[in-house]
Amino acid sequence: MLFPGCSKSMHSAAVIQCFAASVRKLRHGLKISQEELAERADLHRTYIADIERGARNPTLLTIKKLACGLGVSAADLLAEIKCDGC
Repeated sequence: MLFPGCSKSMHSAAVIQCFAASVRKLRHGLKISQEELAERADLHRTYIADIERGARNPTLLTIKKLACGLGVSAADLLAEIKCDGC
């Protein structure tokens, strides 16, 4: 459902930003660097940085890799998305 007054692109950007915050929060909780997460998830370090900045819209495969690297299921990673307007 879209938020009142928000276009589809604004809604998408909000979801991406919420996902970015969730990845960053989980990584910080593990006390690992972006480089360590990249290694665990078989992704490039700069790609992790882009995801955490909300500059990337990850695919399902990437979400699965991130979840594995963070030690959670993909469902749990997506369930972590909690912020105003998501």
